[in-house]
Amino acid sequence: MRRSERHRYTRIRAGDFWTGNRSRLPFMPVLPLRHLPDPVLRQRTRRIRLNGVSVERFVDDMFETMHAEHGVGIAANQIGSLMRVAVIEIPIEMLPHQDPAEETDGEVEEEDVEQPEPQRYVLINPEIVRRVGEREVDEGCLSIPGWRGRVTRSERVTARALDLEGREFRIRAEGLLAQALEHETDHLNGIVYIDRVTRVEDLWSLEDRDEDDKEEEKTPPPADPIWRMRKPAPAVVRRA
Repeated sequence: MRRSERHRYTRIRAGDFWTGNRSRLPFMPVLPLRHLPDPVLRQRTRRIRLNGVSVERFVDDMFETMHAEHGVGIAANQIGSLMRVAVIEIPIEMLPHQDPAEETDGEVEEEDVEQPEPQRYVLINPEIVRRVGEREVDEGCLSIPGWRGRVTRSERVTARALDLEGREFRIRAEGLLAQALEHETDHLNGIVYIDRVTRVEDLWSLEDRDEDDKEEEKTPPPADPIWRMRKPAPAVVRRA
């Protein structure tokens, strides 16, 4: 990307970057989800400068929409906005398990155990600044329902972003959080996960896979409709 594009900011006002029915935005806690091949999913989002304008209501609506769709992350262009904003929430059941007795080197009463909370992140103008290692993962997307694919993601990443107050922060992540950070920043760059699938055999329908489990001899049909929507993504640089 050229420097002038990389450092372009846009002042935001109510309704800016909304490509759907703007008049409905303030009154819809659950926003309509965009599905491939909707062209907004192929658009690169724009960095924003808050300038005292709050996007908190919009972020709340993003979380509500993500929860309604049972996702762990969502990017603004998945709901028709070109603001460079994403949210992630790792549910409690997906967090790494830690036995409290191991931390205290002894027995722990149930009432003394601090209950974990979901990991919740608001990311404004996020970018990945460091990637380490590689691993293959199965991945899906709210904007491509009913399909999953095998892609290469980083073992660990470092990302930087702004919070709702406009303060910069960094996240060092591994596992599911690292995967979600790469997935959502890809979205904000107009890239969907199927663009990182390298073989058609590594893309499958969940319905076909369920039928395969019941009838092992059946060969699932090729993923041609989704595969034809794929636009190979540029390679990323990862440290060993």
